[in-house]
Amino acid sequence: MPSVSETPFRLLPQITPENEHFWTGGAEGELRFLHCAACDTLVHPPQPRCPQCLAGGLSPRAVSGRARVATFTVNHQPWIPGFDPPYVVAIVEIEEQRDVRLMTNLVGCDPEAVHIDMPVRVVFEARDEGIHIPLFEPDPRGGEADPSGGGGDADR
Repeated sequence: MPSVSETPFRLLPQITPENEHFWTGGAEGELRFLHCAACDTLVHPPQPRCPQCLAGGLSPRAVSGRARVATFTVNHQPWIPGFDPPYVVAIVEIEEQRDVRLMTNLVGCDPEAVHIDMPVRVVFEARDEGIHIPLFEPDPRGGEADPSGGGGDADR
C-alpha cells in the first residue's frame, strides 16, 4: 500500500469554476461540497441546481471530513506504475448526508482491517496546481464527534 507521503501517479482533474471548491479545499484542510441553502442539501457531484428542490445559487460549504465505508475492494493487481498493491478502493458516505458518496482510496491501514461501516476521516494528498486529492484513513475517534470540525492533512 502506498504511504500518504509518497505520491503515486494519479490522473488529476481539470479544475473548473464548478469544481474548484472541491479540489482546492484541502489546502485549508477542508472537504467542501456545494450546499443548497433553500433545502439544506449537500450536492455532489457539482451541478447548477439542487436535485432536491431545483433551487439555483448553490455555494461551497465545508463538512466535518468524517465518513463511513459504504463498500470497498482491495486491489491486488499492479495496474498503475508506482501504485503498488495491495491498496483499497472505497466508496465512503459523508457523515452529514449519507447519500453524498465519494470514490476514494483508504490509506494508513492494513487492507485486511477495512470493513463496511468503518469510520474514516479525510486526509489530503497535495498535488500540482493547488489540487488536493481527498483520501480517507481510519478515524481513531470512531463514532465520536470531531470538535475541530475539520479533516487532516496528508502532508503532515
